[in-house]
Amino acid sequence: MTALALPWLFGLIAVALFFDFLNGLHDAANSIATIVSTRVLRPRYAVLWAAFFNFIAFLFFGLHVAQTLGTGIVDASIVDARVIFAALVGAISWNIATWVLGIPSSSSHALVGGLVGAGLAKAGLSVVVWGGLGKTVAAIVLSPLLGFLLALVLVLAVSWLCVRATPFAVDRSFRVLQFVSASLYSLGHGGNDAQKTMGIIAVLLYSQGLLGGEFHVPLWVVLACQTAMALGTLFGGWRIVHTMGSKITRLNPMQGFCAETGGAITLFAATWLGVPVSTTHTITGAIVGVGAARRASAVRWGIAGDIVVAWVLTMPAAGLIGAGCYGLTALFG
Repeated sequence: MTALALPWLFGLIAVALFFDFLNGLHDAANSIATIVSTRVLRPRYAVLWAAFFNFIAFLFFGLHVAQTLGTGIVDASIVDARVIFAALVGAISWNIATWVLGIPSSSSHALVGGLVGAGLAKAGLSVVVWGGLGKTVAAIVLSPLLGFLLALVLVLAVSWLCVRATPFAVDRSFRVLQFVSASLYSLGHGGNDAQKTMGIIAVLLYSQGLLGGEFHVPLWVVLACQTAMALGTLFGGWRIVHTMGSKITRLNPMQGFCAETGGAITLFAATWLGVPVSTTHTITGAIVGVGAARRASAVRWGIAGDIVVAWVLTMPAAGLIGAGCYGLTALFG
């Protein structure tokens, strides 16, 4: 494998960090939709709150998700600059399209889809690491389901515990507690999502022989990715905040707390297990769970259905774009 010229290497790393920035921008809604929609924090303060916890997430988690993205989706030995470029183009293109349309699709699965598509275009089915890809695909179903169940159970438990309290007292208490739950969810978001870009940059460096022969994630890559995601979150994703925070179901502070806590528990577990889950899927499942706990009709199932369609399309769409982009680079290479 020929060494990549430094300007091209820096350029690819910049594109990867741009994806990470878009990830924060696109998924800011996941971290702040509930705390904004319940009017616990104004949007400008909510994004600052979320961005801070996005950035410090690397202090609390290992780098298991980065390891999965770097070596557990496609065979690292076939990865080169063209594969990385095509994967990023596939993910970024799908992210921008869904952001413009206000659809909360998964940045994570767009990246995985782009990587698989580019890998298949280069070397065929033999390059796919089916164990890593399998658990990622399974998480499409399991992460929103777990978020749904945890949020549902939390709402029922909290409602039972607060049955003798006045609505005013419950609202006041959970307005404070929602700061905690939003912090935890933002930690989970920063811990899982930023690691995906870390894995992409690390495998690029590995492919160029810049990691000393052993795959690992350098500290500067960790800090750069956390910073890019935090900056993206600062810019917010207001179209998607509206969908997540009010179109699916209306939330009060107690319900917002339960949704964020259920989502955070799911993200913490997935990150520790090294599973690259979708924060979008997770919080959407949790929001639907708290709505369904009130009554089934409280959930706007048509909106939820549209979101599910976007989830199903994300990996194939990003994969096709990634494969097409790799084909074009091969023609001109």
